[in-house]
Amino acid sequence: DGKIYDAYVIYPKNHTSEASFVEYFVYQVMPDILENKCGYKLCIHGRDIYPGEDAASAIEKRMQKSRRLIILLTHQLINSKGDAYDQHIALYNALIQNDTKVILLEMETIGAYGKLQESLRFIIKQQGTIKWKEEHMVHPQSPNSKFWKQVRYHMPLTCWPS
Repeated sequence: DGKIYDAYVIYPKNHTSEASFVEYFVYQVMPDILENKCGYKLCIHGRDIYPGEDAASAIEKRMQKSRRLIILLTHQLINSKGDAYDQHIALYNALIQNDTKVILLEMETIGAYGKLQESLRFIIKQQGTIKWKEEHMVHPQSPNSKFWKQVRYHMPLTCWPS
């Protein structure tokens, strides 16, 4: 299908104390589970988009070469203007072009979805979110936990854990 990545990951990129767990999750936990244990290939901004590249065109190209979009929903992402570009392009590709499936990971309780942009609310209404809960921290590296099984269910069929 000409795709290089199984998923493009969108997460809040502001370096605040609240973002430290999300960055740990994006750079350590997700690659360990989805890449090392399940054989997926993720595109993670900051790891797979290189310094000096035109960020806007790099983001678009990487998304076009991805089979899925994983959006980590946090209060920071919802309220941030800095992440708006990749989020906007991702939702445009998913809803207007209808060629990319979105996986929403609710990393903290969002509560009422009224503050979310309409396109995100539409996707949540269609398919819901996969909720990260504190108890997942007991064994975050287990691909057989309920959380990771739900994520893998929405990923392309390439993951066959032993």
